[in-house]
Amino acid sequence: MAKKATDKDQARLRALIEEATVDCYNESEEHLGLMNTIEEQAVLPFKAKVIGEEVEVVEFRSPEAGFGLDAVCRYKGKDYRIDAGSVEWPNRKPEGFEWIEAYLLWRSTLD
Repeated sequence: MAKKATDKDQARLRALIEEATVDCYNESEEHLGLMNTIEEQAVLPFKAKVIGEEVEVVEFRSPEAGFGLDAVCRYKGKDYRIDAGSVEWPNRKPEGFEWIEAYLLWRSTLD
């Protein structure tokens, strides 16, 4: 279970969102700005867990429709797309993880 973000954590993530979306005019552009930043900043692959099973996160993608962040998880030689919010992150977070957290916060503000 994820720990509740502190006000300082929230402020840091909001600053990252602002950095990635500074020139964006709408939610679609913001989504693309954040996705591009994740692609540039997140170091792949890395180990994580999905429903208690160890997987290797090899890529991040947008879902087929709408906003979202899918983690492409490799398990026993097959790739599966999992909503990034459902991935159990390792204790030692991968480099660039803060951008994934920022995206998830941004997405939560759309509801």
